[in-house]
Amino acid sequence: MLRWARERASLAPAELAKRVGLVVRRVEAWEETGELKFEHLERLAEKTHTPVGYFFLPEPPATELTISDFRRVAGEGPQPPSPELIDTVNQCQLRQQWFREHLIAEGAEPLTWVGSANLDTAPVSIALAIRAALELDRRPLSMNWTEAVRSLYQRAEELGVLVVRNGVVGNNTHRKLRIEEFRGFALSDRYAPLVFINAVDSKAAQMFTLVHELCHLWLGQSAVSDGDPTTNVATERFCNAVAAETLAPASEFRAAWDPAFPLPELTARLARLFKVSTLVVLIRAREAGLLADDVFEAVYAAERDRVGEIDARGGGDGGDFYNTQNARLGGRFAAAVISSALEGRTPYTEAFRLLGFKSTATFDEYARKLGILP
Repeated sequence: MLRWARERASLAPAELAKRVGLVVRRVEAWEETGELKFEHLERLAEKTHTPVGYFFLPEPPATELTISDFRRVAGEGPQPPSPELIDTVNQCQLRQQWFREHLIAEGAEPLTWVGSANLDTAPVSIALAIRAALELDRRPLSMNWTEAVRSLYQRAEELGVLVVRNGVVGNNTHRKLRIEEFRGFALSDRYAPLVFINAVDSKAAQMFTLVHELCHLWLGQSAVSDGDPTTNVATERFCNAVAAETLAPASEFRAAWDPAFPLPELTARLARLFKVSTLVVLIRAREAGLLADDVFEAVYAAERDRVGEIDARGGGDGGDFYNTQNARLGGRFAAAVISSALEGRTPYTEAFRLLGFKSTATFDEYARKLGILP
């Protein structure tokens, strides 16, 4: 159980020893003998994000996600989810349930587009519906990446989606989310659909993930994805096709393709034009018959390695704490919880738990930032 807790947290013995403030030999001895002081067990539980009671089980418990897991690594089945992923999904489900009940109490109507399609629906049809809902045809071509991302998030929220972006678990900057594990997930609901975006990712990847997860909501699915554009999972390939057609429609893509430019320059130009990653551009080019398979394989592999190096450096979502909360919580959700608490309909203890706050001062300051308190 001690070894399971450490490995589940993706920690080597030396790293765990450093976190608990002891020499590595002590950690190794624990795992060899199963003997340690309770104060050390409590410290170990904290550092591995494991309930203390788990250590007294005869064998490790099942650590499965409560939603469909479409992640794949090298074509294999999904790897066991990390504590960070499990806690993030659970936290979002808790918030979604509260917001769902809040909306129903307020007399909200169910969203008819959630679950309105299935895998027999043509991807182009769903892409057209999403493009219309997000008003992508009205988006100025002069938009830069930051403006395009902000606009897409805003339109998704106006559509009724709780859009949550975070690169850590809650507000714990010591528990980072890894894009190698997942890029996003969707929690389907007719009243409070939610999309979570791993904010460590690049802007281009975040935009693609958002539309990919919106497709899951159109299908009425709750699922976690790793964003692999070459996945062999049928549902993921379907959602990738919808996302690609939504952001870079085939007809517009063909019209913009100009072989007079060197391929690297052309790829970068189209990525900026359609606000997608260069990897998506290359895949669209192959699908349209604009790149031969052998050329695609060589170029795609090199570009994937280049993008992977950029991803490895990480991005994050740092900055002003209160501004960051709008992304980490979703502005509509946060405003609803704060207003409900101030009106006496939600206990402050529950409001703090939902928001991830620990003090009244933080709660009041955020309420002022949102314009709810003077």
